Amino acid sequence: MPGSSGGGSAGSKSPGEGLRGSSDSGDGGPAGAATDSGDGLRGTPDSAGGEPANPGSASSERPDPDGGEPANPASAAHELPPETANPAGTEPTRTGQEADAGGVEETLPTEQDTPPLDPVPAIVRFRALVLLAVGPLVGGYVLVATLLALVTGTAGNARFTTSGVLTAALPGWLAAHQVPVEILGRELGVLPILPTIGVVLVTAKIAALTAERLDLRRPRQVSVVIGTVAVAHAVAGLVVARLTADTVVSAGTLDALYYPALVAALAATLGVARRGRLREAVAGRVDAVAFDGLRAGAFAVVLLLAAGGAVLTFGLVTSVPAARDLFPAGAGNAVGMLLLCLGYLPNAVVAATGFIAGPGFSLGAVAVSPIEFHGGATPGVPLLAALPEYQALWWPALFVLPLAVGIAVGRRLRDVDEDPVARLRGVAVAGGIVAVCFVVFAGTAGGRLGAGPFDPVSMRAAALSVALVLWIAVPGAIVAWFGGPHPADVGLIEFEPEDEAVRG
Repeated sequence: MPGSSGGGSAGSKSPGEGLRGSSDSGDGGPAGAATDSGDGLRGTPDSAGGEPANPGSASSERPDPDGGEPANPASAAHELPPETANPAGTEPTRTGQEADAGGVEETLPTEQDTPPLDPVPAIVRFRALVLLAVGPLVGGYVLVATLLALVTGTAGNARFTTSGVLTAALPGWLAAHQVPVEILGRELGVLPILPTIGVVLVTAKIAALTAERLDLRRPRQVSVVIGTVAVAHAVAGLVVARLTADTVVSAGTLDALYYPALVAALAATLGVARRGRLREAVAGRVDAVAFDGLRAGAFAVVLLLAAGGAVLTFGLVTSVPAARDLFPAGAGNAVGMLLLCLGYLPNAVVAATGFIAGPGFSLGAVAVSPIEFHGGATPGVPLLAALPEYQALWWPALFVLPLAVGIAVGRRLRDVDEDPVARLRGVAVAGGIVAVCFVVFAGTAGGRLGAGPFDPVSMRAAALSVALVLWIAVPGAIVAWFGGPHPADVGLIEFEPEDEAVRG
């Protein structure tokens, strides 16, 4: 028969046998042998007995008319390996896409067969992690040293020396990471936040570049970046604390350990969040309502800070003459005072947010809030010219600002779920985010101020967080409950059908 007359080597199969595992019913040959070329190809020949219907398939080689080997000897390369041949009477395994003509199967590579991408070489990874550990440290130190050089160089009565600036930049680096420092034994804990924002941006940028260089795309992968930055800053903080232990400006060992580590870890997380798909990871671990509550809480934090900034701007604009009089004489001294005010500008925004929320803030014996006012002398800093000299009756009208933010949160969450109770849960999550953020903000913006008449500077963090939770949760819950879908059979208490029958 045609399938056996070919002079192939032992164990070889004919084209039809290699492509199909079934035999002709009228032939008594062994299983898997084809009786003719048409039957072996399982294709539909044309009227001239030529090419099959699908010339692009692996079995489209024209056999010899005399029943010998195929016209193209290279067709043997299209045969399936022996281990994939199916026993007689069984269905072939579907390992690839099926061709159009007659069920001829063509094996395509699967995802498991695709070779993995070459990993990053070890030396490249080592260099990237070293630069990641050292880069933010050097960048933050250079930033602080530049600011100190600018202030010292422009001040009228200061003596500028390179060694003095480089030495002072060491405790300045700690202060930029919100580490409380001691000056001649007196603690300075109310530190400017703007330099901290600067070092956060530097660290976040370097972390993002490292993640891109190492091609890190998953949360577990980018955790290496976050851990490396945190450990490097913790070690650097300990070293700086030991170097400055016996100097005029010093810091506590534990504070120098965990404050820089926390700031650096937060900065690195912000830097790798997009590439590491941290947002998607969080969304995959919580339900949709909770995730929308997280987003609404972040939205509320931004709105509250914007409202506090607007109130601060109003106070400064209406106090321009007083602020101008507080600048010292001389261009260099004025520049230094301006830099001081800019450094504490975020602190003032947090204080203004506490003012519109109700608890307010205090500087020693001076307390300022819409419902409480105790005046007194204040430091001669132009930024503090925004402080009022006496209480005004219209201050409680500023409560409309946090109230509006709460309403905005409710409107944002009114359509997240058809169940009103689920929407209330989203509002609760948003309120929790606001509370946590402003506890951190208020604690960072305030602190000890030596042992003088303005010590301590308090943003009343606990009272502020509670007040903002109420401003967000109460109006937000009302709007989310009544502003969204409200099925008639949904309520705070669900009754079983038999209970409704008894009540009827």
